[in-house]
Amino acid sequence: MKEESLRTLKGIGEKTEKLFERAGVGNLNQLLHYYPRDYDSYEQTVPLGMVRDNEKNAVCGRILRQPSVKNYNHKSVTILQLEDETGKLQITWFHMPFLKSTLKRGGSYIFRGRVSMKNGRKTMEHPEIFTIAGYDEIQGQLRPIYPLTTGLTNKMVIKAVSQLLEERSLEPEYLPEEQRERLRLCEINYAIAEIHFPSDRNSLAEARRRLVFDEFFFFILALSRLKEKTETVENHFPMRAVWRTEEVIENLPYRLTDAQMGVWNELERDMTGRLLMNRLIQGDVGSGKTILAFLSMIMCCENGYQSALMVPTEVLAVQHYESLCRLLEENQITDARPVLLKGSCTQKEKREIYEKIASGETKMIVGTHALIQEKVVYRDLALVITDEQHRFGVRQRTLLTEKGYPPNVLVMSATPIPRTLAIILYGDLDISVLNELPARRLPIKNCVVGTSWRPNAYQFMEREITAGHQVYVICPMVEENEELNCENVMDYSSRLRERMPAGIRVEPLHGQMKAQKKNEIMEAFAANEIQILVSTTVVEVGVNVPNATVMLIENAERFGLAQLHQLRGRVGRGEAQSYCIFMQGDEKEETSRRLDILNRSNDGFYIAEEDLKLRGPGDLFGIRQSGIADFQIADIYQDADILKESSAAVREILELDPELKLPQNRLLSEALEHYLERQNADILL
Repeated sequence: MKEESLRTLKGIGEKTEKLFERAGVGNLNQLLHYYPRDYDSYEQTVPLGMVRDNEKNAVCGRILRQPSVKNYNHKSVTILQLEDETGKLQITWFHMPFLKSTLKRGGSYIFRGRVSMKNGRKTMEHPEIFTIAGYDEIQGQLRPIYPLTTGLTNKMVIKAVSQLLEERSLEPEYLPEEQRERLRLCEINYAIAEIHFPSDRNSLAEARRRLVFDEFFFFILALSRLKEKTETVENHFPMRAVWRTEEVIENLPYRLTDAQMGVWNELERDMTGRLLMNRLIQGDVGSGKTILAFLSMIMCCENGYQSALMVPTEVLAVQHYESLCRLLEENQITDARPVLLKGSCTQKEKREIYEKIASGETKMIVGTHALIQEKVVYRDLALVITDEQHRFGVRQRTLLTEKGYPPNVLVMSATPIPRTLAIILYGDLDISVLNELPARRLPIKNCVVGTSWRPNAYQFMEREITAGHQVYVICPMVEENEELNCENVMDYSSRLRERMPAGIRVEPLHGQMKAQKKNEIMEAFAANEIQILVSTTVVEVGVNVPNATVMLIENAERFGLAQLHQLRGRVGRGEAQSYCIFMQGDEKEETSRRLDILNRSNDGFYIAEEDLKLRGPGDLFGIRQSGIADFQIADIYQDADILKESSAAVREILELDPELKLPQNRLLSEALEHYLERQNADILL
């Protein structure tokens, strides 16, 4: 079943298969692990006077008067007035005049939908309609809500997953029963069935716990095997410390912080050592990691070796390349001859770059995933630097190290992770922390506001743009979604265009765009041809725009604090004062408490620790914090306890059986091989 086509399922043809592929589901195995992002709960009905604003409610009503049908601007609106002893509720449907005869006078129905205030009255638009008996059958059930792309509906996914669960053969259970009981983990097939169609909230919690454990377990197991291979590997690229790096540090227009100098000393010591360097620089946004990467590359060059810097986006690769070239020119370093290798290079450009790399003519290579393609052959690659580790993962880093003798590895991450968790997640790396910001950076001014403050925010944005600056606006959705009442990039861009003066250019940006289009928009924003960029979180790891001074994050409650902090780091990169406005879309006290942590501090490590304390483990419907290691369902913050348990379980198994050769670990060894195969397949996509 693992790699079988979706076309083996009834009802899935070529067109539907392509819709699933756009959502990242290319075979039956991927469909099986295409987990819901949320669940719709069919709760008990509430009296009309107790319906909650901006939430889905189910109400029971007896129809005393027939619905009325009115026409406004060629739009048919069916209106039903419900009333009970506790209050009134208006229900409306658009373009459904037939309901006037369907909903019989004297009949009792249950209506379920989102309630909002319209023209001073509580209104429910386009609700689902049930008979009382029909609603009784489904009350208490949890319906999965899947991540969707344009054209792919929730019903299509539910139908495909239901059929797959009925027809598939069962997964072998790799964990011994005794260990599962001790760790309170349910059986794997039960977990997969219940995560898609849970019997109740308890079953869902059990299923999620098992799948989170599995994701952490295999990630840490793969990491442990990698560490065995790298921690005692001899350095085939002996280096010496060089004066040139000291001269570059002296010539910088600013002074390195004490933290930067401390980490630079660690890097020098590692690269001149007998064993290979495997080091993580964990530094908050703007803490100055990039200059340390450049110094390491210069040290390699001065020792006659090559170095490669791999980043997640082409725009970021271009920026790093240009910054590196400027630094080399300012310091008269002429023998490095850096090249920029990216996926959008023409075949001719790629051939020329490949030749320069293979011959050793170039000593510095900057690029994207193109650096790990099979055609790239390095002459003497002594140092590999990956920016934003969690965007690559263990296997991609390993592929780079397989391009000849294993090189020294330097990983840079701006994701604030509490040290206890970082030691587990980066188990194959030594950790350095940059915990100081450069003195020239002004702290970002923050505010958490409700949606009523939006007109003030727009006025403020306009003032900053008039002063020559730029603005980011972040929305959680690309397009409108009936299931979620939150802002989306496309509609928001249109509204802002209408609201802002004609000279202000507003453009949308989101992950469903083609790479070339995304690059064009980011480049135009970097050049101040676009003044307001309305985007999803794709800018989280993006271009450096020192001129951007305002970030407005809509529906801030829908993001984890660590991710909000990452997004906030897009501003405050220049010398002008910068601002971040967190727009809270709900009025929950718990949300206000969480967001206030960001209001009080710009320290990412403090925020991560505080968020961990406030949330605690096992928040079933918690918000994804970050894309670290691309876990599908696990979140290192809300699932910190499970992360620690899975780490302990891996340690226990490997202490007894390091090679996984014992009979009781045969299935585990096979499961690990499947995991590594999937990781490789993901890299090649």
